[in-house]
Order: sequence, then C-alpha cells, then structure tokens
Amino acid sequence: MKFGIDIGHNCPPDTGANGIKSEDRLTTEVGNKVIDKLKSLGHTVIPCKPNSARTVSQSLGSRCNIANSNRVDVFVSIHFNAFNGKANGAEIFAMSDAGRKIAQPVLNEIIKLGFFNRGVKNGSHLYVLRRTNMPGILVECCFIDSAKDMQLYDGEAMANAIVAGLTGKVATTPVSPKPINPPPNVPANPVPNAPVNTITGEEENKDRSILRLQQTLNRLKITDRNNKPLVEDNSMGPATSSATEKFQRVVGVLATGMASKTTWDAINEILSKRVVAGTKATGAIVRYLQYRVGAVSDGIYGPQTQGAIKKFQQQNGLTADGIVGVMTWQKLIG
Repeated sequence: MKFGIDIGHNCPPDTGANGIKSEDRLTTEVGNKVIDKLKSLGHTVIPCKPNSARTVSQSLGSRCNIANSNRVDVFVSIHFNAFNGKANGAEIFAMSDAGRKIAQPVLNEIIKLGFFNRGVKNGSHLYVLRRTNMPGILVECCFIDSAKDMQLYDGEAMANAIVAGLTGKVATTPVSPKPINPPPNVPANPVPNAPVNTITGEEENKDRSILRLQQTLNRLKITDRNNKPLVEDNSMGPATSSATEKFQRVVGVLATGMASKTTWDAINEILSKRVVAGTKATGAIVRYLQYRVGAVSDGIYGPQTQGAIKKFQQQNGLTADGIVGVMTWQKLIG
C-alpha cells in the first residue's frame, strides 16, 4: 500500500503549538518513526511535508498536492493537541466513511497506551482532509500541554500504535545475532561511501569498533536519550544504542540502534567534510547539517537550510556565504 505521511507543521510560518513540549518536535519524532516502520513492513511511503512555504495556506496546499500527485492510497496527517492544560486524550478526524474506517483502529491502538478516548470526529473543516483525493485522517495524538498526557507519551509506542492501526501489524526492530560494525582502523577522514568490512571475529576488534562509534557520535554532537554525551567505555549499552538510533533518525536511515553498514556509510560521508553548497546537495550529509543548524530536516539543501547555515556561520565569526567548507566543518565537528 502507498501511504502519504504528513508530519504536521514544521514549515515556517506554519508552526505547531507549544506546551510542556513542542508540537513540531513531537510530530517530527513520531512521523519519522511511522515512515520508517511502514517501510520496514514493505509499504511505499510518500512524505508530504513541504520544504518551505511563504504562508500557512501554501504549506497546507503543498501537502495535499504531494499526496494527490503521488496518488497515495491513504493520507495520514500527524499532530498534537493543546488547549488549556487540563484537556487530555487522543482524537482522530476524518470526513468520509472510508476515512472513519481507517481512523477507528488507529485510535483504538493509541487508547491502549492509556490515553483518554476523545473519539473519531468530523474533519470536514480541515484543509488537508478536504483537499486530498484519497481517504485521509488527521491524528491528534495527545495534548502537549497536559501533564498527564506527557507522562504517558512515548514516541516509539505512539508510532507503533499508529502503524498497527493502519496495517494490523507491529513493525518490530530487526534483530541480528551479530551487530555489523566498522573495521577497527577506519581512517580519520574516510571517503564517502567507502566500503566498510564487517567485524565477525574477536572481541577485541568488536570493542574497538564500539569505542570508535562512541568517539564518533561524541564528535558529531549526537547525545543519548537523556541528551548527555556518551561515556566512551567500549560497551554497546542503552545510552550508545539510543545515541545511534538518534543519529540514524537524523540522517534518515532505518533507526535500529545498531551500527549497520548503512549507518557507517552516513558517518563516513559526514566525516569526509566535503564542500556542501547549492540546491543540488542532498542526502545524509545535508540532513546532518540541518540537524546541527536547526533547519527542517528533509535532506534537501533549500533556501531555509542555506539561511540557517548562514546564521550559524555569522554566529561563529565565519563568512556567511551558505557554503559549508573547511572552516564551517571545523566549527561543526573539528
């Protein structure tokens, strides 16, 4: 099945609400996980969030145009509610019988997480449901200004619930008996997309590769689930796994928490510190730059990303030209 997944807001001036947490941050977290999980189940996924817009109306229209032009089978827009600090729970909007049939099982799965059931509601007033040509739902996962909801909230569990409701299946994290690690002697400045051999033998090599992973994530300013730098202890514990998963989400690869060859390819591309400039630049290296400078993460070097890079350069005493060259990389990763 082909799904259109719309990560709500995140396209200034179209920005989400703020409460105990930020809607833009949570929709990005849940949306990216939903996309990864649907892909892992074999579905085609079309991300519908635009890169930039001059107005909120243009942002909404672009989302609909992406879904319509790609002829997706189901459109899903992910949001979080905010009201008065007391309202709580999950609700889903739909405007057709087909949409309501999609909405109900998704809501049922979210309610299993402990959220109050606010029901499936009429979404005929919502732009993205009115202007899309296929059955669609808008999910209000819970309230970001509700202490009760924020205590219950877990991005992984929420994404699993949405995917289970949409497909009837749970997307589990792939388990490999032996994690694929980089060789112990990865060069300091590897070439992008260089082949990386798999460690299959002795514990000493495996430990050294885990240590290198920890050192590299710290160099790239990727923190663990508690936003702390990693302790470089040669151990692939929960902190290192969570930081690895965070990096994978940042660069747009399957977030397993295990350092696969795809993960090391992305790391190597970033460590190559190649010059990045112009709208033709795409991929993991651009996503990493967007993460570091606070731009919307879509892997495309557009005007908004260029503006954020110029701001970073200006703040760090560099020539604000939007070109990520030697001096800018030095400020980013040394």
